[in-house]
Amino acid sequence: MSNWTAADVPDLSGQTIAVTGANSGLGFEATRVFARKGATVVMACRSTDRGERAAADIRRREGFPADEAALDVRECDLGDLSSVESFADGLLADYDELHTLCNNAGVMAIPRSETADGFETQFGVNHLGHFALTGHLLERIVETPGETRVVTHSSGAHQGGEIDFDDLHHEESYGKWEAYSQSKLANLLFAYELQRRLSAAGVEDTISAACHPGYADTSLQARGPKEEGSTVKLYAMRAMNAVLGQSAEMGALPLVYAATAPGVDGGAYVGPGGLFDMRGHPEPQRSNDRSYDTERAERLWAVSEELTGVSYDFEALAGATADDASDEAASAAD
Repeated sequence: MSNWTAADVPDLSGQTIAVTGANSGLGFEATRVFARKGATVVMACRSTDRGERAAADIRRREGFPADEAALDVRECDLGDLSSVESFADGLLADYDELHTLCNNAGVMAIPRSETADGFETQFGVNHLGHFALTGHLLERIVETPGETRVVTHSSGAHQGGEIDFDDLHHEESYGKWEAYSQSKLANLLFAYELQRRLSAAGVEDTISAACHPGYADTSLQARGPKEEGSTVKLYAMRAMNAVLGQSAEMGALPLVYAATAPGVDGGAYVGPGGLFDMRGHPEPQRSNDRSYDTERAERLWAVSEELTGVSYDFEALAGATADDASDEAASAAD
């Protein structure tokens, strides 16, 4: 196991990184590191008020003057496809380059509800929202000079996941943990299929990777008990976090590693390498066999395009890559 830490993150000056769910938990901690290392961070937050408070907190903690640390807070509700599209449109209008997209935000083990578009919330937010967001931004990511990355946050809970194509939104039967595990498996199927499609299109400088935080002590675990109105479950979860959880700073390291460490391979899966992969420093790992099932991934991709209305044009990406190569060859010849 390596002892890789945030101190090993290279200089990120001149890079633009977008992070969903940047105002709390793992997204907040990753944003702190990216900003500390000089990146401009677009903080995609459901609540801009909470996002602005988080940005101010980062500036204070990192010792940045009020006018320093390029933290750009923007509204992005992953449970509303129109909000996702509006966020992407604004980012594309204002930024010529996007070096890294961190698909981080998520909800966990909540009572059944639906997104603005009628999707079961965990599947809709954790997977479909990020599928749509990546589709809107991928061309800009590929066009950005140098190596660029899409990093999708999964969970060890994917181990118990299955994609129920007959009841994706759990209308017939709902279990909060089953729905969560399905969404986390979907994250991995998406991340690996994205890499396969980028490779097939000849896109070499953009990679798709996945990660998981192990067991990190964040506010994510409390949302389910709070929405259920269960004080007993809330205190039980807090006790488990205190005993088993590592800090949010440590839990964010696999995401930061996947986003910034040199030599990360396309299709990589990064997680903490300590006890039961629940804590410790980040390292490349392997997810379960089901997550590498190409037939399941292709079917999920087709369903995701249909549900979100967002289609990926890999032929255009391949053309853009070829044009870039021609330009580079012409410049070298000159």
